[in-house]
Amino acid sequence: METELEKMIAGSPYDPKDSELTAMRLRSRVLCRQFNQALPNEKKLRIQVLKELLGEMGTGVWIEPPFQVDYGSNLFLGDNVYMNFNCVILDDAPIHIGRGTMLATGVQLLTAEHPIEAAPRRAGVEYASAITIGEDVWIGGGVIVCPGVTIGDRTVIGAGSVVTKNIPSDVVAVGNPCRILRVIDNPEQTAQ
Repeated sequence: METELEKMIAGSPYDPKDSELTAMRLRSRVLCRQFNQALPNEKKLRIQVLKELLGEMGTGVWIEPPFQVDYGSNLFLGDNVYMNFNCVILDDAPIHIGRGTMLATGVQLLTAEHPIEAAPRRAGVEYASAITIGEDVWIGGGVIVCPGVTIGDRTVIGAGSVVTKNIPSDVVAVGNPCRILRVIDNPEQTAQ
């Protein structure tokens, strides 16, 4: 028989009030509090807490507090990922962020979903859909990435966008809902 955790990660309906899931969220909140209350010069402590909290953390990762994550164990970060202040991550389903990706202030990555129908929603049923963000992506301030979205490599998402559908590699996309504005002609060009 599947556990509620297995159902959650698989994208099946699950009960978030399950004791294992409740304990996991509590653990995450304790670790997030430790991370957020660390002094700015306590870099080793912050990294230690993140290594304990996250499912995977590449080298050179930097997250500015305050930072909040629902479980932490379902968040997988490649090398040199950067998150600015006030990022909120609801990692009920896995979230993979590729190397070199940067999230501006107030970005929200939300995998949790609730039924459209009132009765199951009232009963507390939830489900979740994974988010995948490629390498070298720039996500502007206040962006919301909705459940089930994939964002391709080297893409730029404009500030304030709400990303409800997949966005391919090498584009600039903006708006609510987020739409492709233009293609990036030379995505590997080096700075002059």
